[in-house]
Order: sequence, then C-alpha cells, then structure tokens
Amino acid sequence: MRSTFMGLEASKRGLFTQQSALYTTGHNISNANTDGYSRQRVNMKPTLGYPGVGLNSPKTAGFIGTGVEADSVQRIRDQFIDRQFRQETNKLGYYESRAKAISQMEDIMSEPSEYGLNEAFNLFWGSLQDVSSNPEDIASRKVAIQRAEHLADTFNYIDTQLQQIQGNLGNEIDVSTTQVNSILKQIGEINQQIIAIEPNGYMPNDLYDARDLLVDELSQYLPVKVDTVESGGNALDIAEGSYTLSYVDKNGKEVVLVQGKEYVQLTANGVSEDGTTGKITGEEPYKFFTHFSTNKTIDKNTGAVSSKREAIVYGELDPSKGKLASLIDSYGHVNVTDPNNGQGTVTVPSNITVEGYYPKMLSDLERLSSTFIEVFNTVHKAGHPLDYAGLTDLNSDGTVDADDFKEFNVFEIVDGKVKVNQSIVDNPSLLAASSVENEEGNGKWAIELANLQYISLDTGNFDIKVGGETTSFTNLPTLDGATFQSFYEGLIGQLGVDGQEANRLQYNTETIRLTVENNRASMSSVSLDEEMTNMISFQQAYNANARMITVIDETLDKIINGMGRVGL
Repeated sequence: MRSTFMGLEASKRGLFTQQSALYTTGHNISNANTDGYSRQRVNMKPTLGYPGVGLNSPKTAGFIGTGVEADSVQRIRDQFIDRQFRQETNKLGYYESRAKAISQMEDIMSEPSEYGLNEAFNLFWGSLQDVSSNPEDIASRKVAIQRAEHLADTFNYIDTQLQQIQGNLGNEIDVSTTQVNSILKQIGEINQQIIAIEPNGYMPNDLYDARDLLVDELSQYLPVKVDTVESGGNALDIAEGSYTLSYVDKNGKEVVLVQGKEYVQLTANGVSEDGTTGKITGEEPYKFFTHFSTNKTIDKNTGAVSSKREAIVYGELDPSKGKLASLIDSYGHVNVTDPNNGQGTVTVPSNITVEGYYPKMLSDLERLSSTFIEVFNTVHKAGHPLDYAGLTDLNSDGTVDADDFKEFNVFEIVDGKVKVNQSIVDNPSLLAASSVENEEGNGKWAIELANLQYISLDTGNFDIKVGGETTSFTNLPTLDGATFQSFYEGLIGQLGVDGQEANRLQYNTETIRLTVENNRASMSSVSLDEEMTNMISFQQAYNANARMITVIDETLDKIINGMGRVGL
C-alpha cells in the first residue's frame, strides 16, 4: 500500500522543480542583453515510480508516478555552429585587417590626383620641355629645379608615410599579441574553475559562456581548434569539460595554446645581428615571431632589400589566417623555413627579399626612385650646362671644365631621402640643356632629358641621337621593360586590384558570418517573448502544484479529523 502522504511529496517535488524553472527563466530575462550569454533551461525528468522492483514489493493496480525533479540546468548551444562562426570570424579578421592596410596605402598614394607621384613626374617632364624652348631663360630653369624638388619631396613623402603606417602596423602587432596572451590566460583560469566545479555534479553554464566568448574573440586573431576534456568525478554526462585550444601551423604541426589550466604566451625573442645573420632562439614551440631589421642596401637590378627594412621573422604562424597573420603579412616578414621547436637561424644575404605588402611597395618605390636617379643623372652628365660656375674645383690650375661636370649629379640620396643637388638649386645654369658645349640657344639635351619618360628600361642599354651624334648608355638599371611612369602605374593598378579583392572577400566573409551568427542567435540567444511564455507556463504549473497540496491537505484533514465522529 502506498504512503498516505505520497501525493504531498509528488506535489512538493513539482513545486520545487517549477520554482527552479522560474528562477532559470528569470536568469535568462536578466541576461537578455549580455554578450555571449546562452539561454538556459531546466531539464526535468520524472522521479522513480512506485512500487520498486523486489520480492517484498506491494501489489498495486499499476505503476504510480512519484512526481518530477530538475535533473540539470543546461545552456542551449550548438558546437557545430560555434565552429562555423569561429572559422568565418578568423577569415574576417584576416580580410578586415588586409583591407584596412591597403586602404591606408591607397590614401597615401593619392592616385589619380594632382598631388600624386604621377602628376609630379608630369610636371617635371613638362618643365624640361619649357627649358628646351628657351634654354637661356633662368626663370624656366628655376621652375624645372623646383619641379625636381617637388618630385623628390613626393618620393620622400610617400616613403615616410608608408614607413609610418608600417610602424603603426608593428605597434598593432604588439597590441594584438598582448590581447591574445590575455585571452589565453583568462581561458586557462576559467578552465581551472570548471575543472573544480564539474566533478561535484554541477554545470557552470555562465563560465561556459564566458569561455566561449573568449574563444570567439581569440578566433579573430588565430585559427584555433577546440577539443574538450572530461573533468571526471561525478561530472554529468552533458558537462562540457575543460577546453584544449590548438591550431595547425602551415607545416601541419599541431601547436597547443591552452590545455586545462595551463596556457602559453606568445613571446617575441630578441634578434642578434652579427654581420648578415639574425638568429631566433627559444625552448618552446610558441615563439611565433620577432621583430627583425636589416640595413643592407638595395640591389637595383633585382629590387631586393631596401635600406633599413623592418620585418617580422616567423616560421609557424599560418600566413593566411587571422588578424595577427594579416598584420604580419602587411608589416613584412622573413620566413623561418625550418623552425626546430621554436629555434631557427635566418641568414640574411645582401639581396634578401623581405616579404609583405608594405615592404614590397616600399621596395618597388625605392627601386623606381633609385633607377630614375641613376638613369637621369647619367644622361644629364652627357649634356652641357650654360656655365660651370659653382662646380667643385677639380683641376690643378684652379679651373673647371666639362670633365668636371661628369661628376655632377642632379639628384642625390642623402640619409635615405631623395634630394636635389644644392649646387644646381643655387645655380640653375648647371642644368644641362645643351647637346653641344658653349652653344647658345641649344636646348636639344633638355628635350632628351624630357624624353626619358618614354624609354622602356628593359635591357639597361639605349642610345640617344642628337644632330647626327649618337651617345650610348649601357648597364643602367632596368624596370622590367617599363617606363618610369608605367612602372608606377602598374604598382597603382595592382594596388587597386588588391584593394577591390580585399573588400570583396571582406564583404563576402562578413555576409557568411552574419548568416551563421543569426543561426546561432536563433538557437542560443534569449527571446523575451519565449521567456515570458515559459514564465506563464511555469507559473501555472507552480500554482497547480500548490493547489494540489491544498487539495491533498483537505483530504487528509477529512480523514484525520472528520472520520469516526458520527453524529457529532
């Protein structure tokens, strides 16, 4: 025979269970606008029925239920959607950073515009044409020199601004590294708390949410892979355990970032330069990159390293995934081809090429400027000025002549900056406009200087014919068959294509991520309408259980106080 008070116990259980559900609903409503919060639900299950199985079990008309209990409080989350979201976030982090870096470069180049390098070239060539029309006019010569200074200043401005942006990218790499390290530390600390709570049979849902929010943020920087490890003890089957975070580098090696309460920190090792060798050392495979600087001079024929090029040395980080990789790709890098547990030696030859978007543009512009300077100076020396006043006294008799002019350069590179020779600024007569020495009104060489804009520099050898005389130039630097301006226009054209591609990929990835985010929100986010519906449902169930207790109490009161009192 079942207990007289069995109905009270069943209703009491229902009362407590519905109360737990109401508390959970209130928790959901309170966190409706909390970033990273996943809605929670109480998993209810019926308690064991009556009677139990055994030889002494009473015989009843049926198996009678004994009520309900709250089995667990679980958050609603889909790991597959989480993985999709993090993959798209990682791609978006890369393309956003790349699009931003290219956009900043486009702003600096200012093409097409009246302030760009292309227009500076046009003004300079035009001023030389003016000199050829009236070579004895000092005013037109001064204008040509001013245009030359403007061209030099434009080269310098672009170079300075690009290096400044590159420096900002380097600072952003440092900030991002600090942020990644902070995230890894926080995830390790949350893992430690979860490992302490789960074996007691509880599910720390809010800690799960905090951890997943950090993993979402981390995926913006690195392509992380998430594995779970059970906590053991009395942990529930649906407990999520601690996270092990890792990623697979470009060599196919799995690098662990967080394992339980243990975590690593991304650190930049010091680089010591000895001659042409930079060395990276480290005891753990977590030394991803380090700042590196080379002060080698540019190889004008190959366009290799330019002076004082800043870069990052790294050999493990996948160069096509995440914001951190994108920043490094834009800033510049020298790959370690065979890193051994974080150790590697980078040998820097005189013509090493620093890879990366900004180093490549800086190197190409430096190649353009150095080629232009050498070609223009060489051709200019073959012409003749109005006079030689202001030239250095090179002869023992104290005079200067045409041979001295062969040592004279219009453009110079001083401390890494393009300059116009101060002698020609002070004395515009030194501008070689004539093809014949001491011939008044001869501006034919100024025309040839202006015509340099049309020469395709493919072999480094070309001839100039003036008045039946041929002047040959050999072994000059080349620009892959391009003219000065077509070479530059090619750089600008490729920059525009890269910018469009980066913006397109950013937009596409952002659209996909938004779709995945909406799918995740439809499953995991709090709907106030749904929660209000649940609240009413749980409230009614709570009231019904309370009413049931009242009914059973009245029944028992009748049995206890009303039976056996006939006639009273």
